Amino acid sequence: MSKPHWRPAHATDLPAISAIAARIHPDLPESPEVFAEKMRLYPDGCRVLIAGSEIAGYGLSHPWTQHRIPPLDGLLARLPDDADCLYVHDVAVLAEFRGGVLRAYVADIERLARTSGFAMLALVSVYATRPMWQRLGFKPVAADVELRSKLASYGDGATYMLRDLTAT
Repeated sequence: MSKPHWRPAHATDLPAISAIAARIHPDLPESPEVFAEKMRLYPDGCRVLIAGSEIAGYGLSHPWTQHRIPPLDGLLARLPDDADCLYVHDVAVLAEFRGGVLRAYVADIERLARTSGFAMLALVSVYATRPMWQRLGFKPVAADVELRSKLASYGDGATYMLRDLTAT
């Protein structure tokens, strides 16, 4: 079997993306329409992890505004005109395929951000993954009242994080 690798996501991947999301994020459900919209609004930021002949994970990123987070399971309608970062909405990989694949996804997204003129990556860390994201260069950001309120919908311990691409 070939080494797992990331490729651009396609509309036909939506059932697999939704199934993986339901398995990995049972407490943070999002509808297939939310995934489909992200793929439509910013296809360049959407990837799937291929292991053999199956989809073993996905990553969804899109332009956004720092210190603002999209609503969980909410449609965006459009991307902000004043986007100043590439927001990593979700990366989910089946447990049996983890081990270095996140680093490859982040490297792809970093290249995309740089070529798109963004100097910052942003995300919300969930499920105590903050140390993992810190190893990849993300730093936790102190949240104001509004941001803390939005983070609450992402569960206990959700942390807003940024990675400054000008520092690397």
